[in-house]
Amino acid sequence: MLAYVFWHAPAAGAEVEKYERALVAFQRSLAGKPPFGFCGSAVFRTGPLPWAPEASGYEDWYLIEDFSALGVLNEAAVGRGHRTSHDRAARAVGGGTAGLYRLIEGDTTAARRIADCSHVTWVKRGVGTKQSEIGALLGDGMEGAGASLWQRQLVLGPAPEFCLHSQEKPPGAAPTRLAGSWSAQMLERETVFSG
Repeated sequence: MLAYVFWHAPAAGAEVEKYERALVAFQRSLAGKPPFGFCGSAVFRTGPLPWAPEASGYEDWYLIEDFSALGVLNEAAVGRGHRTSHDRAARAVGGGTAGLYRLIEGDTTAARRIADCSHVTWVKRGVGTKQSEIGALLGDGMEGAGASLWQRQLVLGPAPEFCLHSQEKPPGAAPTRLAGSWSAQMLERETVFSG
């Protein structure tokens, strides 16, 4: 399972209600006519993103089966059946960045499972450390429906390397568990759409 994660903010002067309606309309379009390999999506309203202040505001998760499904989603998003809703949302975007993540631990088979998690923790790996040393331990103690650990696969912008979704603060990302050069930041978000 992969996730294309897109962080974005409305353009200056854009009405937030209209922006959110356009985002939800696009998500519903994809859910109504899902492209091959598309497993659902979720949209969250977020606070400031330390790694991308120009893209603070919203976080979209597009769950896909594999890398082939990413190409299909890319084509389908602007293709027949989705283009109008996509373009309406895209015209209102002011800034954005993205990342592609792979599920490495947990039980997330639907976007609703991610949306059910009340905690999201972003972890940045320290320079010069091996991911197997600590990255594999981040998911220790994760419990509950939807708890999952994701690792960045493609760098499409300045995003952290790991993401943990959980029902409670993940013990594996506690400051006492991370090496000195690693950092973890829990961010708050509110679900706008999942399906």
